[in-house]
Amino acid sequence: MKQIATLMMAGILAGTFVSCKEKQPSNDIIITKPVEKPKPKTTQKIGDYAQTIEMPWVGATYKVAIERKADTTLPIVDDGEGNKYYDNRISVRIIRQDGSEFFNRTFSKQDFISYVDDIYKKNSALLGIVPDKAEGDYIVFAASVGSPDKNSDEYVPLVLKVSRFGDVKISKDTQMDIASDKQPDNKNEQRVDETEYDYEEDGV
Repeated sequence: MKQIATLMMAGILAGTFVSCKEKQPSNDIIITKPVEKPKPKTTQKIGDYAQTIEMPWVGATYKVAIERKADTTLPIVDDGEGNKYYDNRISVRIIRQDGSEFFNRTFSKQDFISYVDDIYKKNSALLGIVPDKAEGDYIVFAASVGSPDKNSDEYVPLVLKVSRFGDVKISKDTQMDIASDKQPDNKNEQRVDETEYDYEEDGV
């Protein structure tokens, strides 16, 4: 029995020695690299602009002033690639020669929503309203609602008319749709918000 006990003790001591030998402290310093969390993308503006032009209409000359500004209170829109944009409000003023205002109204996408396809009703922005021509009792504007990405050609062309009585009519620009089908390469040139304008003081 003493021999068995001695052998068992020797085995335990040998195992302890081997275990201590295997667990020698290491001088290596292990540094865990911190995982960088993706930074949230900031919400972008499509771009503010202002434009004033003179336009002969119904026997007089009027100034037409347009101003587009991002509105942070409107729902944020997405370009489909995860980029967020503020939607716009666009003010339209028509000013008489004596400096008095004949027309003053601010538009948002909601004013045009019933004239655009379902695909554009959520993730789209009011891109622009641009004076086009004076025609009879109306001043005609080209407007557009579409993708906030300036490199995109996805948008709906619209027509906005202001009558000599101050009434507003909005419709989809079917003539431009036909022209775009015939000349698809010119589609980017028709996007309202791609033209830069210099702001002119009204002087009133």
